[in-house]
Amino acid sequence: MPSSPKFFHARQPPSPRKFTVFILLCLVFGLSGFVFGIVAVLRPPSGYRCGGGGGGGGLVRSVSVVWDKSGGGGGGVGSADGGGGDGEGKRYKVMGFVGIQTGFGSVGRRRSLRKSWLPADRQGLQRLEEATGLAFRFIIGKTNDKSKMEELRKEVVQYDDFMLLDIEEEYSKLPYKTLAFFKAAYALYDADFYVKADDDVYLRPDRLLLLLAKERSHSQTYLGCMKKGPVFTDQKVKWYEPMSNMLGKEYFLHAYGPIYALSADVVASLVALKNNSFRMFSNEDVTIGAWMLAMNVNHEDNRALCSPDCTPSSIAVWDIPKCSGLCNPEKRLLELHQRESCSNTPTLVSDD
Repeated sequence: MPSSPKFFHARQPPSPRKFTVFILLCLVFGLSGFVFGIVAVLRPPSGYRCGGGGGGGGLVRSVSVVWDKSGGGGGGVGSADGGGGDGEGKRYKVMGFVGIQTGFGSVGRRRSLRKSWLPADRQGLQRLEEATGLAFRFIIGKTNDKSKMEELRKEVVQYDDFMLLDIEEEYSKLPYKTLAFFKAAYALYDADFYVKADDDVYLRPDRLLLLLAKERSHSQTYLGCMKKGPVFTDQKVKWYEPMSNMLGKEYFLHAYGPIYALSADVVASLVALKNNSFRMFSNEDVTIGAWMLAMNVNHEDNRALCSPDCTPSSIAVWDIPKCSGLCNPEKRLLELHQRESCSNTPTLVSDD
């Protein structure tokens, strides 16, 4: 049915009195806008600010996060050396947050990473994050060794690329550290995916972005290089599992530990639960896999996350199955980055 005809009426010219009032109102609003503009320029911006040395102003990237020892969900966010949160609980929007798990004995690994795929300077890191929509931070706990903590403090001030967790940095406590990482990352960043990566993996951030940005029908996704394998019952083996009697002879399907990702909905479920409600197995990757088994998640297997060598489609390169990461990572990270096939090949658009 055709629409009804519209009638337009010519308006009468405004009276001189109304016109004068209109002019006065315009002057008032104009003056208000000018004052607001001056205040906005003079007011210091909110957000994370650098307070320590090593590069002046800008966004502070390093924060410390307190583990909730009461068993509650989430954790409190405090400030690291050189700055802290904005006090408003603001979560920064990114496509993915990549937490590079590291330790006090991994200074050399971090040095090699900053000379390879991860920029060492703040401006370079910011450019990478803006180009990919991903945020990258080293994730580390604490130690009672004051000299090690002092060296870490200096590294934080110099590079400003850490997330510090209020939890003991010990291999036996990796499952606790991993849970604390996911809760802290969720509190600080509004991401589509939260990626756990080790500091002995060569990564292509541009390809990782394409993988995370892919459309999925399932909002709860557990993404990684999936595997099964025998449960280790020998106490002399590094991956010995004390609770092997609960697992049987073979592990359930779960992702290799060097790198995997959880979608926002999955991490939100972890954040909502109390810390003491999680069963912690000896191995971190098995522990995460057990939690995923109990949740309605889609296990997405992607072998580009466990490539033994650089290829046109590799996302993460590490020496599978010889090492749980790169063998001799300090040297191998630099070697891989010098190869054209690793650092300078084009980003491959997924066919999926």
